[in-house]
Amino acid sequence: MSDTWTISVNGRSYGPYTEPQMRAFAAEGRLAPHSLVAREGQDQYQAASADGELAKLFRPAPARPAFFTADGDATSQNFGRKDDEAPAERTHYIIVADMKSRSISGLEEEIFNFGPAYSIMPQAWVVTSDMPITAVRNALVQKLGKLDTLFIADATHNKAAWFNFGPEADSRIRRIWQKVPDPSAQRAAG
Repeated sequence: MSDTWTISVNGRSYGPYTEPQMRAFAAEGRLAPHSLVAREGQDQYQAASADGELAKLFRPAPARPAFFTADGDATSQNFGRKDDEAPAERTHYIIVADMKSRSISGLEEEIFNFGPAYSIMPQAWVVTSDMPITAVRNALVQKLGKLDTLFIADATHNKAAWFNFGPEADSRIRRIWQKVPDPSAQRAAG
């Protein structure tokens, strides 16, 4: 069986493409389960989900939390203040995004809605807001695509939240951000 495929779009054939190329197309959303494909040498197209090799590309990934923080995944931790806490405290944030799949304008507009903000460089801002870090993160994630990443540092409370870095980066960031015991405090206690 051939390890290359041709894709049919609006009656036109494109390809052949290799398995790594098809995997990349699926990750980008350019290849869907209903996309018409044929292995090289075959004349009849079928849905990509009907091809044994390509069907694997559309299986749901193992469940993992969507948001990560230095204290663990946000679904099981109370990170920052609760949204209904009062009174709200002004917090200074540094927000950095890497936009690969969507326009930066929607994200930037949302950032400027939080409060006084300034773009310190492309895709990086300083912001003062009375919103908790979880609310900031949740609002900004709505403006991100599948390939976009986000990092938020709460400079007032020494906290961080991020999105879409992958499991290895999540654990490395968490290890770096976790509080290190103060050696002078340990010496004073001993």
